[in-house]
Amino acid sequence: MKLKSLLFALSAAALISGSAFAQTPIIIKFSHVVATDTPKGKGAERFKELAEKATNGRVKVELYPNSQLYKDKEELEALQLGAVQMLAPSLAKFGPLGVKEFEAFDLPYIFPDKAVLYRITEGPVGKELFKKLESKGISGLAYWDNGFKQMTANKPLHVPADFKGLKMRIQSSKVLDAQMRALGANPQVMAFSEVYQALQTGVVNGTENTNSNIFTQKTHEVQSHLTVSDHGYIGYAVIVNKKFWDGLPADIRTQLEGAMKDATRYTNAIAQQENDAALDGIKKAGKTTVYALTPTEKAEWRKALLPVRKEMESRIGTEMLKAVDKETAALGYK
Repeated sequence: MKLKSLLFALSAAALISGSAFAQTPIIIKFSHVVATDTPKGKGAERFKELAEKATNGRVKVELYPNSQLYKDKEELEALQLGAVQMLAPSLAKFGPLGVKEFEAFDLPYIFPDKAVLYRITEGPVGKELFKKLESKGISGLAYWDNGFKQMTANKPLHVPADFKGLKMRIQSSKVLDAQMRALGANPQVMAFSEVYQALQTGVVNGTENTNSNIFTQKTHEVQSHLTVSDHGYIGYAVIVNKKFWDGLPADIRTQLEGAMKDATRYTNAIAQQENDAALDGIKKAGKTTVYALTPTEKAEWRKALLPVRKEMESRIGTEMLKAVDKETAALGYK
């Protein structure tokens, strides 16, 4: 009787243990470097909500915004090591990783509008770029939009000559380095989380970013001038650790892919309105003079920045640039 009781107790314990194990959610740590109230931050929140609902709680998404876990220079390595499972870094981050075709997104005035951009990210070119990340232990899930970049500084920036000698913060990108040098500025690579203090203390004189990032990071509080230049683009790739992703149960992966598709649709839809609202917020704050380039001034900027593409062509690859040109021509742009 004692043996039967012991075996019954062990069986019951095993069932309880197995049930508890089955109910233990899969944790996805999703780290990013911007504020929650940005297109990326809101997109991450929406993905968490949709993913947890779609999987009936079998997956729990933990969000870490504003560089809480890692600075932008550190997060890719953390993903590859499995310390986090999901990131949404800017596309500029993949050039230093060795996939230089992504640096096409950094070229000034490369995309005449969002329609051309989406033909790249949502078509065969975007899929091919994600394939190139797999050898790095990374799987690409989606492209998230932010918007076109503006320039800020503590002096007016109307013509290229206004940049002469300025120390301008950039992301780590050979293309962005060449861009600032073409304008006569001195590029300074710096982590996103360090920019506000660097501008405040004069370590750098200016920077470039989207309106939503400028406003939510309070850059406008330490920059007296903003030029609406739309000279470059910032977008993100939502990526996961490949080993983690491939190891998920097939049904879970399918549910997460559906959640990501819906979150991407939402994020890309709100990106422009978030940037428009941020620009209004910057104007209302009254600390920054906002100036929009005239057509003549924009033509001067384009002329000054034109050599950057030629300089970077061998680095990025002619095939990638031809693909962008093809999609641009397909929509009637020369």
